Amino acid sequence: MVHCPLKVPLQPAFYPGSFTDRIMSGKALRDLNASPLLERKNDNSNKADNGPEAVYSEIEYIETENLKDLTDADINLITLLDRLDSKDWIVVCEALNHVRQLSIFHKEAMLPMLGNVTTLVVKSLKNPRSALCKTAIMASSDLIKAYQDQMLDFIDPMLLQLLLKASQDKRFVCEAAEKALIMTTTCISPNLLLQKLELYVKHKNPRIRAKVSMCICRSVHRLGVEGIKEYGLDALIQMAATQLSDHLPEAREAARKLSLELRAAYDKYVSNHQTEEMSNPTSNSDAWEQFCCMKLSPGNAQAVLRVTSATI
Repeated sequence: MVHCPLKVPLQPAFYPGSFTDRIMSGKALRDLNASPLLERKNDNSNKADNGPEAVYSEIEYIETENLKDLTDADINLITLLDRLDSKDWIVVCEALNHVRQLSIFHKEAMLPMLGNVTTLVVKSLKNPRSALCKTAIMASSDLIKAYQDQMLDFIDPMLLQLLLKASQDKRFVCEAAEKALIMTTTCISPNLLLQKLELYVKHKNPRIRAKVSMCICRSVHRLGVEGIKEYGLDALIQMAATQLSDHLPEAREAARKLSLELRAAYDKYVSNHQTEEMSNPTSNSDAWEQFCCMKLSPGNAQAVLRVTSATI
């Protein structure tokens, strides 16, 4: 269990051992919201996470492997979209956890409404309340794990929000978003995901560029030699070269690893295929140097050659 520094109330449904699968009625939620625990404020305390929350209570987040099945999945599906769009953030939190359970135990049943569900999860990702945002991040991760490439038609706004959350200063939100991005690069076909990540390589936010570089590096690693060739070594080396001069060390390190990955793939390919583009190079190093000089600007070519020659 991960404890959030923000303290908010939560129904018993979120706690192992007292996990209930019923839908809490509107009256019950209003009663909970009116409880002394919610109304009590600390006059001498600071607001949590620079947001509107100043109430004291606790929330726990259930890891995916500890989630249990819903006994009333059909009822939950019928009311899911309305609850995800509720103005009561406690209702939304519960609905997000039901999204997680449904994606694990009732994947096919939720598939017809996947687009609408994703849209509302993204809405919660944008919420300034950190507890709600983190729950939405965990729901995003479980959706991506469950539906994989079926998420591609809906993932663009979710991907952007995960990159934004992974780039912020709230540590417990940032760490959850990082895990979700790792899940994204693990579960979605790398050649398809790279097309979406490529859009953010030159994003104005340097932290987002750094996260994108790390995602690209992980995705390229999954491609393999033939996958890199099919996707286009030209495009990938240009992405790596761009990030080698980035402001943040995380972006530069990811670009360095990507450059080395591409160099290794290129060497393997050249060893098995005589390239027509090269004028009979005498070694893989000569071939790689010629390739970089042809595909990159002189400055970028030198940057790539420096990092890929150091360990060769």
